[in-house]
Amino acid sequence: MAVQDILQISQRVRSLAVSATLAMSQKSAELKAAGVDVINLSVGEPDFFTPDHIKAAAKTAIDENYSFYTPVPGYLSLRKAIADKLSRENGLDFEPSQIVVGNGAKQALCNVILSCINPGDEVVIPVPAWVSYVEMVKLAEGIPVTVSAGIDTDFKITPTQLRQALTRHTRAVLFCSPSNPTGSVYSREELQALVAVLADYPDVLVIADEIYEHINFTGSFTSLASFGAIADRCAIINGVSKAYAMTGWRIGYCACPPDLAKAVTKLQGQYTSGASSIAQKAAEAAYTGPQDCVREMCAAFRRRRDLVVSLARQIPGLRVNEPQGAFYLFPEVSAYLGTSDGETTIHTSGDLALYLLDKAHVATVDGAAFSAPGYIRLSYATSDDNIREAMRRIADALAQLH
Repeated sequence: MAVQDILQISQRVRSLAVSATLAMSQKSAELKAAGVDVINLSVGEPDFFTPDHIKAAAKTAIDENYSFYTPVPGYLSLRKAIADKLSRENGLDFEPSQIVVGNGAKQALCNVILSCINPGDEVVIPVPAWVSYVEMVKLAEGIPVTVSAGIDTDFKITPTQLRQALTRHTRAVLFCSPSNPTGSVYSREELQALVAVLADYPDVLVIADEIYEHINFTGSFTSLASFGAIADRCAIINGVSKAYAMTGWRIGYCACPPDLAKAVTKLQGQYTSGASSIAQKAAEAAYTGPQDCVREMCAAFRRRRDLVVSLARQIPGLRVNEPQGAFYLFPEVSAYLGTSDGETTIHTSGDLALYLLDKAHVATVDGAAFSAPGYIRLSYATSDDNIREAMRRIADALAQLH
């Protein structure tokens, strides 16, 4: 009997979609390995190096023999540093015991969902949304309830839409601001209006993915946990990956109500245990050290935002807004659906993303992966020169479609 006849892949895994962002990044890497000059605008990763003082802290940790298992929720010193950060920057009062450090914000978020969602529970997710939100809810056997917002409203849902999506089966609402994939940032007034709706649903957990907090061009940031009406049932997801250019260090955290923090710790203790000792000490230095690096990187992203928006607006058929945070542009591309260059016909935004990879050698991501067909996502977390060349290639390739 063949091995494939013996092995059984679980329905749990078979029901999950492959991460579209990672899949496109892999295709880009394969073309590069074959000698093709590909510009990768598909990956959500700062192109900066981790700041020197953070790397120095990691080296010191190695020399000081931080090489043993760490506490499941993370070193107390790191959790204290995170609590201090939440107090100092966000005006939030979290005890270190309410903070659980995980292997990246992705694990922190999945931990929260797996810890509070039962089969059949509904989770409301404004879309466009990061590719893993829906899949994580499915993994927990919950029911994702998506609420759509388009480019005409800067991809922000309204209080009326939120109220219509909430039912007696709703267990959680998952927000992301600044947003992946759109870069949209909810103002304090907009959040207050949504909180006024949530105040009528006291049994609903509010999950706030704030990983792009510091890549924000509005001049201010409001955490959902800062609103008294929902503060005691808000779980914040954050980490060091984006703000400190530490994607590979894999340190994120959740800050949440005490019982949920205990549940997350229990879950994590059974399937990964504590995060890397060295990475935790590096993260501690990120939170306690100088913050000039954060401001400098944010300024660079803002300059790149201005550049990519300017160039995209010069391409006929692309509809773009001006994202206020993160490092993504999410243009509407429906004008190109049904067009052809004589060899390839574009039926979907996925077809267009593959066309741009094939013809322009620029990797983007299909908006359908973010529950928003008819769009593509471009990451401008790359150099100004790469942005200029990528947009030139995209313009030339799109000009061939009629």
